[in-house]
Amino acid sequence: MTTFLLCANPLYGHVNPMLAIGSDLLARGDRVILLTGSRFRESATDSGLEFRSFGGVADFDERDPATFVPDAHRYRGLKLSQYQVESTFIRPIPDQWKALSATLATESVDAVLIDSLFAGALPLLQQPVADRLPVIAIGIGPLAQLSVDTPPANSRIRMAPGQLARLRNRVLNVAAQRVFFAHAQHLASQLIREAGGRKPQGFVIDFSRLPDRYLQLGPREFEYERRDLSGNVRFVGTLPAYRSAASRTELPGWWDELADGRPVVHVTQGTLDNHDLSMVIRPTIDALEDLDLHVIVSTGRAPIRSVGPLPSNTRVAEFLPYDRLLPLCNVMVTNGGYGGTMNALSAGVPLVVAGAAEDKPEVAARVEYFGVGIDLRTGRPSSAQLRKAIQAVLADPSFREHAADMREAIAGYDPFRAIRREIDAALAERESDDVRTTAPE
Repeated sequence: MTTFLLCANPLYGHVNPMLAIGSDLLARGDRVILLTGSRFRESATDSGLEFRSFGGVADFDERDPATFVPDAHRYRGLKLSQYQVESTFIRPIPDQWKALSATLATESVDAVLIDSLFAGALPLLQQPVADRLPVIAIGIGPLAQLSVDTPPANSRIRMAPGQLARLRNRVLNVAAQRVFFAHAQHLASQLIREAGGRKPQGFVIDFSRLPDRYLQLGPREFEYERRDLSGNVRFVGTLPAYRSAASRTELPGWWDELADGRPVVHVTQGTLDNHDLSMVIRPTIDALEDLDLHVIVSTGRAPIRSVGPLPSNTRVAEFLPYDRLLPLCNVMVTNGGYGGTMNALSAGVPLVVAGAAEDKPEVAARVEYFGVGIDLRTGRPSSAQLRKAIQAVLADPSFREHAADMREAIAGYDPFRAIRREIDAALAERESDDVRTTAPE
């Protein structure tokens, strides 16, 4: 039996894929331990996984922004991104590493799986490969590996071909590290050294070249071409929508109304950005209130009453089963969460995206680049912008056709099998290296 330690930032979009992967490993007879924030204890144990929790500032609760980004309302644009990166992924590093190293000291672990932004593993990744456990990163968002072929992630700068664009990208990537995120880089270096590691080489939030494997959750077809892509990256496809036993709910009473043949527009702000439904959900409802279609809202965890008055074509639930909802949809309106976007494309549903923070502008940029929807290039679109974009997606068959092509591409992957194969290969490589190291000359 192989023992895996899964480590994730305590954010739903980071933990949920790890729960799905952990459940699959558990089903084949492996032992699986999940290390994350205490709010996910029930989800882990309901899925059959052993659970360990962070302490200190690493154990925040995304449902209460005051626990980790209390001053987010003071920032906009780049300043907001800087603040979010530092508060969410950098300041927790010492407490993340403390919990990770304590677990490794008390458990016989064979390999560590981390979400792709789990910087608390950097002190481990900085050790010589021969002296540490295999580490496999799970790419839970769009690949942000710095490249001469791409502008900085989340910059909203469009992809372009040619030598001039590559020169532009080089300059901007250096500026991102040394100017725009210089404070984050300095803070991370300080905290990693305090945790027993050393100054990170390169951009601290792009450590994708360090793990034994970097398994990107998505199809190669939804990724930019990079001539300098690191050799440890594997595209394993999109995980199906995962719901732990604790999150499963019955279908709402209005569900059968969706079979009347009218177009279905689904709108969501994901599972984190539900504190202000005026960002995307409310303006979408207002934009479509007089149209002959269904507007289906999922609020995440926000109370249904917080949506406000509903027109006759709108239905609301806190949570909806995507495996059943998305095949009925004609358009999905979203704030750009990566998991939800990939779920939509797995069902061939085109998108309208209003991405403002975290990796959401990067998701929105890919949606537009690959022709599977419209990037509104703002996190607070007006009702007029939303109405125009949604009607454009409904009217133009090319969006549906490109989304269908992406669905076919995604269907060609077997993600759980691919993940198991790559994990086993990494373990076998390490065993082979150990044999060569200890073999007599």
